[in-house]
Amino acid sequence: MDRLSAMETFVCVVESGSFSAAARLLDVGQPAVSKSIAQLEERLAVRLLLRSTRGLTPTEAGQAFYERAKRAIEEADEAELAARGSAGALSGRLRVSAAVTFARLYIIPRLPSFLDRHPDLNIDIILDDENIDLLERGIDVALRMGVLGDSTMTARRLAHGRRCVVGSPAWFAKAGEPRVPADLVSHQAIVYEQGGGGSVWSFKRGNTETSIAVAGRIRVNAAEGVRAAVLADMGVAISSEWMFAPEIASGEVKQVLSDWELPGIDLWAVFPSGRMATAKARAFVAWVEEIFGGASDSMT
Repeated sequence: MDRLSAMETFVCVVESGSFSAAARLLDVGQPAVSKSIAQLEERLAVRLLLRSTRGLTPTEAGQAFYERAKRAIEEADEAELAARGSAGALSGRLRVSAAVTFARLYIIPRLPSFLDRHPDLNIDIILDDENIDLLERGIDVALRMGVLGDSTMTARRLAHGRRCVVGSPAWFAKAGEPRVPADLVSHQAIVYEQGGGGSVWSFKRGNTETSIAVAGRIRVNAAEGVRAAVLADMGVAISSEWMFAPEIASGEVKQVLSDWELPGIDLWAVFPSGRMATAKARAFVAWVEEIFGGASDSMT
């Protein structure tokens, strides 16, 4: 049994969630995948996967083996790249996590340029507005916004963006345009429940600071919901300018209270704790930096 090949098969099964999905990704038959896993479990004398009607999940031993096997594969890839030097090309699979709306607007439409640079590289994009466990999901790099809650994570700041109060022209025609933050109490607020959201909005202008407790009938846990509600003329929302950039430019969405400043928002590249960033992840992060003009900080 080729140990590295068996590790690669096992990692692919865990990340894809089934033997059949792994077989398609590896371009082999499903029996070959099943045989490889069976041989691996026999060699290790331990059950690595639990099979149920919901699919495959790693056992405790399987999760520990998965994390170390993925690291070993990455280090083997890095060794090959180092040996090849500048002639080395990125290959294999890169797993990226990103918020749904951000990826839809800024990452996925531009991916052809990145893939053209690396024709032997495949990318899995895991879209989720929540901060998923990077090690558990086998993520190489995550793009996250806002304040990072875990100070032990290895992260790189890629860009800084402004936040603003937005609504549709139809909403402001109906409810009136707020002139000061206090006017927002008479508006329906679309409340975003993820990090950086909530129903208390803080503003600053010069030496003046104020916080407004807003209320509304709509609360959502994904940025796509905020966009849909604003575009459906359902109220006002706080958002990064990134989220509504096309609509702000076209006039479909309007910024208000522009003379007041809201806390900004940072875009971060986050890497799994305890693992060195792979060459594939570093190349992807450098490409994202190009999109946003290279506004970055050092590793933290």
